[in-house]
Amino acid sequence: MSSSSNVVVQNIYNAPHLGHAFSAVVKVPSSKSLTNRLLILQALSTTPPVLKNVLDSRDADLMKAAIKKVLSTDKNVEIDVGLAGTVMRFVPPFASIFQKRIRFTGDVEALKRPMGPIIAALEDLGVQVLRENSDFLPFTTVSSGKIAGGKILIDASKSSQFLSALLLVGAKFEDGLIIQHTGTDEIPSRKHIEMTVELLRNCGVEVEEDLQKNTWKVYPGEIQLHNTVVEPDLSNAAPFLAACLANPDGGEVSIPNWPKSTTQPGALFPEILERLGAKVTLVEEKGVQNMLVQSTGEIRSVDVNLRSMAELTPTLAALLALADEPSIIRGIGHLRGHETDRLYALVTEINKIGRTARIGADNDSIEIAQMPQNGLHSAVIESYKDHRMATFGTILGLRIPDIRVVDIATTAKTMPGFQALWEKMLGL
Repeated sequence: MSSSSNVVVQNIYNAPHLGHAFSAVVKVPSSKSLTNRLLILQALSTTPPVLKNVLDSRDADLMKAAIKKVLSTDKNVEIDVGLAGTVMRFVPPFASIFQKRIRFTGDVEALKRPMGPIIAALEDLGVQVLRENSDFLPFTTVSSGKIAGGKILIDASKSSQFLSALLLVGAKFEDGLIIQHTGTDEIPSRKHIEMTVELLRNCGVEVEEDLQKNTWKVYPGEIQLHNTVVEPDLSNAAPFLAACLANPDGGEVSIPNWPKSTTQPGALFPEILERLGAKVTLVEEKGVQNMLVQSTGEIRSVDVNLRSMAELTPTLAALLALADEPSIIRGIGHLRGHETDRLYALVTEINKIGRTARIGADNDSIEIAQMPQNGLHSAVIESYKDHRMATFGTILGLRIPDIRVVDIATTAKTMPGFQALWEKMLGL
């Protein structure tokens, strides 16, 4: 390990660099995607359920604060969505069933994230939307609290959250809701729609799906959420599992309480790690299932489509930037509208370390070229205030000495204490 490895100076994190194999058990925090959906359903439930293992993070705190304002007696409020996609997309439809005037705003970076489909859907439902920035934040909604519902046409090509946002509250509309995706592109991250539908059905909500016609029907009725324990965040587990491949001497990482059945996209990541050369084992111990990933440090190249699990792209891109052979990650064009333009950010940062990468001609992929003859070199990796870009940089640091990551604290968006977890895993 380099002498300056685990030091934070002027908001620059010197990513740890090991010279030996490691073995660790890493208990990751709860799922952000599940937490923020469950918080909405908890607020809508006819019986007050208990949520256990709720995530403690900036995104979850923003959701809790937003829901509290919507449920307050104040008829005129302002909600800060931060940079949380679930808050900016889920809360406006949720708020529409209350008689409220609400101004939605957020971080500077949030003002660039796509909101047009949600704004248009709200208008179609009879909610008045006062726009300040075209199809983006900030905007103000004015609702009578009485939403008839009916059929909504929506283009969810840029985010599955547009669909989930409406599905979550459709049962509270007088006539329920029929949603049809009209975009020519496939819906990204469909696992998250599966997650939303499964949660609704567990609450007693009747949902019909016609996947051939990209149509979902939510019947009106009560929402009855039961006491629930939130699963670990499998997407946030991905950087830790990737670490044993990124470390040139290899290692092994075990994630406890890996769910036996889940709709989280992160559950698919171990299959990709197997393709990269890792050994993946599910270990049953005292009725609990643990995910064990072991590696010698080998990283094979892949040509893979991540459209159904695109949030894993930065983690996979970090590994492929360290592999010897060329690789392609496909189906990720919609990442331009995430916390930052992740395609641009990943290509820029990979090129910084001496590896040639570019956005594919289809604008839907990243192509990583052959490892250069003189190898890779140190760099300052920008996080772009994006939690997954920050973890991308720390993964690189395991194989490349003197990698420095700007603003590691941005990981608190979904994973507070990431730095301490990372260093504990490495035995520092």
